[in-house]
Amino acid sequence: PPAAGYPFPPAPYGGSYQPSQGSDDDWDDDWDDSSTVADEPGALGSSYPDYEAAGGGAAGRYRLSTRSELSLGSRGGGHPAGHPHPPGSGGAKSSATVSRNLNRFSTFVKSGGEAFVLGEASGFVKDGDKLCVVLGPRGPEWQENPYPFQCSIEDPTKQTKFKGMKSYIAYKLVPSHTGQQVHRRYKHFDWLYGRLAEKFPVISVPHLPEKQATGRFEEDFISKRRKGLAWWMDHMCSHPVLAQCDAFQHFLTCPSTDEKAWKQGKRKAEKDEMVGANFFLTISVPTGPGAGLDLQEVESQVDGFKAFTKKMDESALQLNHTANEFARKQVTGFKKEYQKVGHSFKCLSQAFELDQQAFSSGLNQAIAFTAEAYDAIGDLFADQPRQDLDPVMDLLALYQGHLANFPDIIHVQKG
Repeated sequence: PPAAGYPFPPAPYGGSYQPSQGSDDDWDDDWDDSSTVADEPGALGSSYPDYEAAGGGAAGRYRLSTRSELSLGSRGGGHPAGHPHPPGSGGAKSSATVSRNLNRFSTFVKSGGEAFVLGEASGFVKDGDKLCVVLGPRGPEWQENPYPFQCSIEDPTKQTKFKGMKSYIAYKLVPSHTGQQVHRRYKHFDWLYGRLAEKFPVISVPHLPEKQATGRFEEDFISKRRKGLAWWMDHMCSHPVLAQCDAFQHFLTCPSTDEKAWKQGKRKAEKDEMVGANFFLTISVPTGPGAGLDLQEVESQVDGFKAFTKKMDESALQLNHTANEFARKQVTGFKKEYQKVGHSFKCLSQAFELDQQAFSSGLNQAIAFTAEAYDAIGDLFADQPRQDLDPVMDLLALYQGHLANFPDIIHVQKG
């Protein structure tokens, strides 16, 4: 079809998975010669439509790549295939929406939703790849993992390679279903996240804690990252689909010392054909009475969920900001103010000590004790966020990652 002006689809503030190019130690040494999705910009395949900005601003035009033109050209239509106007939004009205992530065209096309709907997705689905949807008490849900497990993340240790020229932090993972400990670096988590985000277009893969270029060997940062990774791991292990995925199991079970086995599993995961459109072929849905869903009911439920996630996203952001600000005040302001009062009492007690009268020693001690009490209260304020606000903010960060995924997932679902 001819290229036409088309507004950007709205994008979540978090954007889709894009490995950051920070100076973390994560990608600067190739532990595998073959390139990975995480470090090769074009690795997602050139069969997707190319986006070409025209005249800047919010409007742009789409150029479908040759493969898509061949498959879609015969179908005609006013808009580029796979890009109908969002329901209830006029072209002019929605062209005012500027997408936050300008190199994104349409999640629906990118995820392969379009190819699946047009019947162009084809692939051989092995029994092991099948994902069953069952009817639960509240509607359709993924079939539970018959062998649930957990995995702890402990003892971050600083390790070196190249005869001490390069340092990195390794985390000890102990999965309960094998009991065998393995060591993984942050870059391994990052690689796994990239694979899963690409493979499962309609599953919310929790975001990893952020990278940090400077101060990444500082104790506070290492401890905070370990907690963030532990939250992430809990969510991964409890998910009925992600927990059983081959790439995740390889990550949990491949011995840290067996470089060859790691590379083989890594390449196998990267060559997985059941990604994008083909992922939808692996889903097996329930049949029989009560299994059919009413389209209008589904639409209203998805719209209700969309409104809920939007509001929750705003509220989580606000709470995170408020809690952060409050914690900062406790650590700096409150502590300082109480210690000022303590210091003033201390000066008073020192003055009284100059007057060496037997009857005043009890009062002097009481004033000195008051000074110490205020000082101690200041320290308690500084320690308090670690007891309550920090864990809440860690959990909020995880949920904000999920909430950033949902606009894309809902977009694919609507398509």
